[in-house]
Amino acid sequence: MTDTLFLTSEDVDGLATPAEYVDAVREGYRQRGEGAPAQPRSKLVRDEPAGMLTGYTAILPDSGVMGGYTYSAGFGAEDAWFVLPLFDADSGAPLALFDGASLNPFKTGAAGAVGVDALSREDADTLGIIGSGAQARGQLRATATVRDLADVRVYSPTAENREAFAADFDAELEADVRAVASSADAVADADIVITATRASKPVFDGDDLEPGTHVTAMGQYGTDGRELDTTTIERATYVPDLRERATFDAGAFLAALEAGVVSEADVHAELGEVVAGVAPGRTSAEEITVFDSGGTGVETVAAAHMLYERASEEGLGTEIPFAPASEALTGN
Repeated sequence: MTDTLFLTSEDVDGLATPAEYVDAVREGYRQRGEGAPAQPRSKLVRDEPAGMLTGYTAILPDSGVMGGYTYSAGFGAEDAWFVLPLFDADSGAPLALFDGASLNPFKTGAAGAVGVDALSREDADTLGIIGSGAQARGQLRATATVRDLADVRVYSPTAENREAFAADFDAELEADVRAVASSADAVADADIVITATRASKPVFDGDDLEPGTHVTAMGQYGTDGRELDTTTIERATYVPDLRERATFDAGAFLAALEAGVVSEADVHAELGEVVAGVAPGRTSAEEITVFDSGGTGVETVAAAHMLYERASEEGLGTEIPFAPASEALTGN
């Protein structure tokens, strides 16, 4: 029998700053760039009641942990539920079990920020963000820790939502944060563009991107959805979180591939390869770059490990017993 720490969403709220999430996730992607195992999500879909069961895993050998997400969305409850197991990568024993919902925008935002840090110009200070939900909030908070933002423009279709988002962050950040009336206004002259939407069609025109812009797209991961048009993919140096994702569930890249404007050889590198220095990131001030962030076990496990250590230090959580198979798998 081993004691495993159960951590609720409330337990992990406020345990780490956005910058600390970014540091943890950057280290996770460094390990991935040096060969740490990770796979894209698997996804099972049911039509009636409509819902999705999905998950992904990773091993971070230098950190000595492994695990991932399993979550459901939709079905009869029409909600989402996130379960995150964390294991010791040496012994295999379960270290922690998280109610993983509250940490999601922070770990996903951190992955986006690692992409911004690795691929955007160092002097980038103007950001256009499309989307105003929880994930957009996570992306902006994390990105503000890696670049000195001066001007942030936010667009989402509902005026009330974008105005509320802008008001919150204008008070929170040193940057001037304001709502704009269109995605074109958000993208115009931006050094960094972030898309954090549920859109199934491209949310801006790739011809509107200025040379030198970096784009992080994180809202769509499926063959039938995309936030970026084929023009953006064609113009950009394309970096996914996992190379395998580009031809598995990265809808924007798959659409550009089908249109014949790119080939599989146009996948420049994985994010981890850039972070680890195995592949170059941005090579010129005029280059357009894209980080396609579909969600992986890398940032999930990296963030969970940090939170587990912090919670253990602070005496948070509840210990629950787990029986090893040698004791419980008896058939009796």
